[in-house]
Amino acid sequence: MAETTSSGTAGRASIATAAPALARWRRSVGIWVATGLLFAVSAAFERGSLGASALAALWPFTALLIMAAVAQTLVVQQRGIDLSVPGFISATVVIVTRIPNGNAGQLGPSILLAYAVCVAAGLANGLLITRVGITPIVQTLGMNAVLYGVDLGISQGTPTQTTSALQSFANGEVAGVPVPMVIAVALVAVVAFAVKRTAFGRRFEASGANAAAGRAAGLRRNRYQMSAYLAAAILYCTVGVLLAGIVSQPSPFQGDSYLLPSVAAVALGGTSLLGGVGSVMASAVGALFLIQLQQFVLATGASAAVQNLVQAGALALAVMVYGLRPRPARLPSRIRNAIRPSPGDGPDGEARPMTRNPNGATTIGRT
Repeated sequence: MAETTSSGTAGRASIATAAPALARWRRSVGIWVATGLLFAVSAAFERGSLGASALAALWPFTALLIMAAVAQTLVVQQRGIDLSVPGFISATVVIVTRIPNGNAGQLGPSILLAYAVCVAAGLANGLLITRVGITPIVQTLGMNAVLYGVDLGISQGTPTQTTSALQSFANGEVAGVPVPMVIAVALVAVVAFAVKRTAFGRRFEASGANAAAGRAAGLRRNRYQMSAYLAAAILYCTVGVLLAGIVSQPSPFQGDSYLLPSVAAVALGGTSLLGGVGSVMASAVGALFLIQLQQFVLATGASAAVQNLVQAGALALAVMVYGLRPRPARLPSRIRNAIRPSPGDGPDGEARPMTRNPNGATTIGRT
């Protein structure tokens, strides 16, 4: 009888554990299916969009959009939206091209400077949003203007030829795979593991999914918001460095084309624009869908205006299906279990001292 009860309890526990994973899969399965169908339609009606030359041009820019979409996903999971994407990418492009000005010896210091500027801007975004209380849309829009000020101050609005060393690296291949795609896949794997398989990542999701429940569990939401904006800034800078190598003479406004697609990829991947649990892998597939959709529309001979309308339509459809879906009032059981402190932990996972009361019993708490 005891064995039957134990097996029944274990079965219910396994079902409860699998339920959140099934719910996440239902939210992201659409983009996987849609991407497969898009490639099938492209092969049937516009084979030129899947030709060798088309794919050679497709993969590097797909990798860049994947990284931008992953960065945007982290911010959206914390109930924000980052409108400073163009500024981060454009400022990075200008710093790593204008400062070296063709001198490969100055490339390393200029890349370090670009990362320093982006990290400082990311920290400023996080601090002003969490400490001062500026709304994410207003703050990131203002930061975008500041970064474009840096951009124009350095470039004077004129493009500069990239260095041969950066161009060689960004257009190189590893086992036949373009270097930007190798970097994008590696970053997606690292971020996905950090968010889904670590205690910090599970608390990161919990904080964005339900702020009130997170506070009740002792989570410091500011910490996770700060980490989202900082990680996003580093990813945007990586996009800018690679973009400066892929395009031989990049424009000071090279990042303008990444704002709408990065948000669209997040929405297509099933992450609610109201924040909460999301999937960076699904966002990466959403980025692939958008790039191939652009290739398909381009192969039909449509103008750039039509391409923008198609992207906007994809974003609108994704928002209607996923973006504004209301979140449940309670946290998923997997996340609740992940953030529940152990008997010896404080609310933030810090160990609490053990004391002995006058009756000789041992208790856990502050001395």
